Amino acid sequence: MSAAADIKRITTATLQKLKNSGQKISMLTAYDFSFARLIDASGIDVILVGDSASNVMAGHETTLPITLDQMIYHASSVVRGAKRCLVVVDLPFGAYQSNSDIALASAIRIMKETGAHAIKLEGGEEIIDSVKRIISAGIPVMGHLGLTPQSIYKFGSYNVRAKEEAEANKLKSDALILQEAGCFSLVLEKIPAALAKVVSQSLHIPTIGIGAGPHCDGQVLVMHDMLGINTEFRPRFLRQYLNLYEQVTGAVKQYIDDVKKGGFPSESESY
Repeated sequence: MSAAADIKRITTATLQKLKNSGQKISMLTAYDFSFARLIDASGIDVILVGDSASNVMAGHETTLPITLDQMIYHASSVVRGAKRCLVVVDLPFGAYQSNSDIALASAIRIMKETGAHAIKLEGGEEIIDSVKRIISAGIPVMGHLGLTPQSIYKFGSYNVRAKEEAEANKLKSDALILQEAGCFSLVLEKIPAALAKVVSQSLHIPTIGIGAGPHCDGQVLVMHDMLGINTEFRPRFLRQYLNLYEQVTGAVKQYIDDVKKGGFPSESESY
């Protein structure tokens, strides 16, 4: 039996078991085959093919420009590299907000064309019809509340959300609505830690935090931020585990120097 056959795939049920047993869930973004393979081999629980690809892969200012076709391309690449973890794909802006028919068609395309295991949508009660339609088709849905980047022009900033009572109450209500609709998990982005704790304790499904404090059932970061590839983005919630910007530019500078001085390739590197 091959080693690949021994790998047990993580599922939505696995995440529920982790929450039930008090074990934390680890989640990172990835957008291509090579990094997906590295992250998966490291033992991550979930890879999110985030619409943040619009920022870190394509250089856009927001997540809004990325298309469904582009998300399918990135997700297909990630799925080919992930042999163990659960792969969740963001539905991009415009692929679900207008009506539930379009939302379902978008989700079906992602599942059929990428081989991914679940999709993620931003919003609460205002998109609940789309959530229900997608789940009724047998597609697992991860919700996303708090700072929802696809609504950045509505918010006007990337500041912490739900600090005021009215917005906090709506978030708590939306979380319960999404759970009742059948979401298997919920991302809470950039909200007060105390609120995230209340929401996490009120739900039986797992919560995944980003800038939402330590009381969520798991955490997610953007890979490019966590590895120090993107040096411009340094929010309070980010822990940078490497500085790949310095390491990569240093290696490239050394390569340039070796080429310019004739040190590469050497005799042993020639045929």
